[in-house]
Amino acid sequence: MEHTKCLIIGSGPAGYTAAIYASRANLSPIEYCGLQPGGQLTQTTEVENFPGYPHGVDGNQMMMDLREQAERFGTDIRDGEIVKVDLAQRPYKAWDDAGREIETDTVIIATGASAKYLGLPDEQKYNGMGVSACATCDGFFYRKKTVAVVGGGDTACEDALYLSGLAKKVYMIVRKPFLRASKVMQQRVMERENIEILFEHNTLGLFGEDGVEGAHLVKRKGEADEQLVDIQIDGFFLAIGHKPNTDIFKEWLETDETGYLKKTNGTPRTKLPGVFVAGDCADPTYRQAISAAGTGCQAAIEAERFLLNN
Repeated sequence: MEHTKCLIIGSGPAGYTAAIYASRANLSPIEYCGLQPGGQLTQTTEVENFPGYPHGVDGNQMMMDLREQAERFGTDIRDGEIVKVDLAQRPYKAWDDAGREIETDTVIIATGASAKYLGLPDEQKYNGMGVSACATCDGFFYRKKTVAVVGGGDTACEDALYLSGLAKKVYMIVRKPFLRASKVMQQRVMERENIEILFEHNTLGLFGEDGVEGAHLVKRKGEADEQLVDIQIDGFFLAIGHKPNTDIFKEWLETDETGYLKKTNGTPRTKLPGVFVAGDCADPTYRQAISAAGTGCQAAIEAERFLLNN
C-alpha cells in the first residue's frame, strides 16, 4: 500500500490545474489520468477561448503543456485508472486498474463527463473534422456556414440559438414530433429565422471528403411514409446530453439525478471531510476548460487548507 497526502483522480484542465497547485503546496500529489488522459479537450482540434493563447492552441498540445507543468512541480502522474474507492473513513483508500492500493489523506475528484453520441461510425470518422459535442467551444469555426444540432431538449435549443448568431443556417434534427425543451426555449428557436427544425428525423450517417459536407437523414423512420433526406451542412453538433464519470463515487457521495457530484455551499467541498470535486464531473452548467481549471485550483487550495487544519 502506498500513502499520499493528496490523490487526484482524473486529468484534463481540472485535474492538471489541481495537480499544479497541490504540488506547489508540497502535497506531493499522485494523479491518475484515467482512460482519456487530458479529458475531452483531446478530442478538440483547436482551442481558441482559453486565456493566454491569442492564436489558439491544439487541444492535445494544451493538455501536454498542463501535464508538463504539473510534472515540473513534482506531481506523480500515472496513466492508469482508479477503478474502486473506499471513502468510509480517513485515510481514504483507492485501487487502480493494476490492483495497487493507495491510502490518501485527501481526494480531488476530477473525472469529467463524457458527451453522449448517437453511436454512428461517422461520428468517429469526422471527429474534429465537423463533428463536435460543444457548440460554445467550436461554434466560432462555423461563422456564415450551415450546421446541424442533434437533440430536442433545452441544451439543444441553447446550442441552436448560440450557433444561429454565428452560422448562416442551423438545422435542428429532432427524432420526436415535438421539442422536449421548456416553453420559453421552444418559442425562442421557433422565432429565430435561420433555425429550421426537422421533426421526426433521425441521422443515418454523415458524408464529405475532407470533413463533414452533409448528413443522411431518415424522416418518420419505420412509418409507411418513411423518407430519406440529405442535408448539406458544414458542422454536426451533438446536444443529447453528457454523462458524468462518477459511477464509482455514487456509493459515498451525493449526486443529482443525472449523476453530477454535489458541492457544498458553492465550494469544491463535498459532505465528506477531505474529499473535493473539480471540473465537469460536478458542473452540469458551464462545462468549459477555463471554469474547470478554476475549480481545480479551488479544490487544491481547499485540500491544502484541510491538511493544515487536520
